[in-house]
Amino acid sequence: MTEPAAKLEKRGNIGILTLNRPDALNAVNADLAIAAGAALEEAQSDPEIRVVVLTGAGRAFCAGADLKELAKGNRIDDREHPEWGFGGIVQHWIAKPTIAAVNGFALGGGTEILLACDLAVIDETASLGLPEVKRGLLAAAGGVIRLQRQIPFKVALEAMLTGDAISAARAYELGLVNRVAPAGTALDVALSLAETIAANAPLSVEQSKRVAHTTAAMGSDWEPEVWEVNKDAAKVVFTSKDAMEGPRAFAEKRKPEWQGR
Repeated sequence: MTEPAAKLEKRGNIGILTLNRPDALNAVNADLAIAAGAALEEAQSDPEIRVVVLTGAGRAFCAGADLKELAKGNRIDDREHPEWGFGGIVQHWIAKPTIAAVNGFALGGGTEILLACDLAVIDETASLGLPEVKRGLLAAAGGVIRLQRQIPFKVALEAMLTGDAISAARAYELGLVNRVAPAGTALDVALSLAETIAANAPLSVEQSKRVAHTTAAMGSDWEPEVWEVNKDAAKVVFTSKDAMEGPRAFAEKRKPEWQGR
């Protein structure tokens, strides 16, 4: 049987979304975009999954768009869900934290998928970058939008305008990734990070993510609209059963049993 172009595996409270076209370095074609987008939706709707880790099969994370498909005039998106963006991922919001486990080659669209994730772990031998300008293209899957939001502006512009690669060590230095993993262990390190997050109260984690993303582009932290977003999240969290369970478990010196509600 033909393997799906992207697949979701559950490991405890963690969903592992694997881009699964290893012979093509996990380059994005329509099959991958459709399968990855559906996998994210499945992870979002599964109450047992609290964190999603994205990685690539074989020796690459993602080589970006499948240029062979584009050269044939074929679409590489999910025509049923254009709102999900490149790979079914880069404009596809889910409430649960996402972690990129960059296990290998990740230039161009691979970097843009990383930028769309909340956290990132990178193999020490891997590198990132937006080489589109070297090919007369544009990093239009979020690269020119997100890179300058996540690292210093002039550094981001240099990366965009030169198209030069960024090493794993430099990416960590810039705060573009959270961990640099020893060769061959990016997924393991990402899963360890995911387990730490998944042990926390799901509603608290999801609302923390929502407030952070929503207020990041807003005005001063003294503006009332910023605090309205915060107040809405606090109402969801503090009226939940988990908000009662956390202090009770602490007082009883036991592990909390989260319900996610």
